[in-house]
Amino acid sequence: MSPLAFYKCLADDTRLKALLLLVSHSELCVCDFTDALQLSQPKISRHLADLRKCDLVLGERRGKWVYYQLHPALPDWARQVLTLTHDNNPDYLTEAQSNLAAASCATC
Repeated sequence: MSPLAFYKCLADDTRLKALLLLVSHSELCVCDFTDALQLSQPKISRHLADLRKCDLVLGERRGKWVYYQLHPALPDWARQVLTLTHDNNPDYLTEAQSNLAAASCATC
């Protein structure tokens, strides 16, 4: 993965927050993202599809839902960028983390 492709994939608030949520949660369902980010399921799915195309996430279908994790083949440098961004910007995800904790996704 080239640095240019990596940073282009991160150049959207929804995609970046989704990736950072996966840094702190090893796996999340589409419904978790909709609760956390307060966006519609089609919008979340579109952004996750973009992240799949970039090979940043890997999705696994279980029933009607798809569960996502950071791609296991993500280069170490890219994983470190995401981890450092997550660890050094706690305020960036405060609302999303609160939404996720409050939701406890009953639909999954």
